[in-house]
Amino acid sequence: MNVRSTAPLIDMPPIEHNTTEQNISEAKSAIFPLLGSDGIITSLDERHARSNTPWFHASPSQSPAPVVLPRSTYDVSAILKICSRRRIPVTAFFGGTSLPGALAATRGGICNDFGRMNKILAVYQDDMDVVVQPAVSWQDLNAELEGHGLFFPPDPGRGARIGGMIAMSCSGTNAYRYGTMKEWLISMTVVLADGTIVNTRHRPRKSSAGHDLTRLIIGSEGTLGLVTEAVLKVTSTGQNLNVAVSTFPSTHSAVKTAVSLIRSGILFDTIELLDKHSMRAINQSGVSTKSWRESPTLYLKFSGPQATVQSQSEKAREAAETYGSEDFDISADKDEIEVLWGARKTVGRSLMAMKKHETDLFLSADAAVPISNLAIIMDEAQEAILNAGLVGSTLGHVGDGEFPAGPCLDWFATLTALVSTRSLFALRAWGTPLRKSFNSSRKELYNSKARSLENTGSVWS
Repeated sequence: MNVRSTAPLIDMPPIEHNTTEQNISEAKSAIFPLLGSDGIITSLDERHARSNTPWFHASPSQSPAPVVLPRSTYDVSAILKICSRRRIPVTAFFGGTSLPGALAATRGGICNDFGRMNKILAVYQDDMDVVVQPAVSWQDLNAELEGHGLFFPPDPGRGARIGGMIAMSCSGTNAYRYGTMKEWLISMTVVLADGTIVNTRHRPRKSSAGHDLTRLIIGSEGTLGLVTEAVLKVTSTGQNLNVAVSTFPSTHSAVKTAVSLIRSGILFDTIELLDKHSMRAINQSGVSTKSWRESPTLYLKFSGPQATVQSQSEKAREAAETYGSEDFDISADKDEIEVLWGARKTVGRSLMAMKKHETDLFLSADAAVPISNLAIIMDEAQEAILNAGLVGSTLGHVGDGEFPAGPCLDWFATLTALVSTRSLFALRAWGTPLRKSFNSSRKELYNSKARSLENTGSVWS
């Protein structure tokens, strides 16, 4: 009798899907009475748009067969029951902003597009929580909350939706002060693969009873179920928001400034670092109305009582000057903040503009290291990108020692070598290698190299 609690994936029986034309057609016929003719999309262009993004080029074979547009949790449940019985794989589409190709339907099947489930269902101002459907964007949510004096902190890429943010356990530039998505999620309604509807818990925040199903689902990337509703915590809007931008002669001097500020005990909202290649991409793309010095650039955001903000800004300027800052700009004006901070939030789009061909691959991959090693690993990663003859940049969520890198490249062998090299950098710096990768068909090749790296320390053994 086998009493092991775990088993390698290689020992598991392969999953068998049925994506024959007849089976898909019969499934669509079963779904039609539920959603009507406007609830099922069969156009090739529309289907391909649900798996192919500006960030990642998916082949037509990685597109879903039909796309369905549910209106409610019960619609999703009924769809998944049909698909489960017929062994049809299912993917989900929320905002379509995934960088690493998570949308690609590598096994075909049916895509649930949650675009119709985009309502803010309730705002409980006194309880400081909200109930939302999964296709609500964090930007629209904050626009609604602004009138209540409230704020939802997680801020990934523009256009990201709550359902995808939960599935990917997203972070964002506000994570240094406010934490990541998991800190702001109270409960959710999830539909499992067989159509079972699960409410992970109720609205009250305090609970010590039973398994924490909410934490089980978040970050599972759609593998355990599809989120159809969420209860989120919110907080009061920060007062006297200020944004400071400072450039430095080197990555090391910028990181030393950040470490000095963190050790001082100043509670910044955000500490972000962009390398010189990121700043060059912003200038060349034209997405920012400001022309930027192409040097390592530290972005600081802080808020609070006026006296506190004034003290923080003075200490930040002093620290920057101590480590050789080339310039230091700070503003509390809303329009100027939009320009200053807007450049940081558009770096992804700026890097996309550096692609030479539509089919060039864009890889966004994260590693996390102790903050003191951040400058070293950023420089090494950038050197690896340049030595490979590629275009790309590195940037750092300095507050938590994470650095995403985004090279654009046009062949996969080079990409695999580069990613494996970055993983080795991270491990050598007492860090954690990749959190994000490419879509599943390409992930299989990477995983074989990653296992080799973990087992032997050699990338190509």
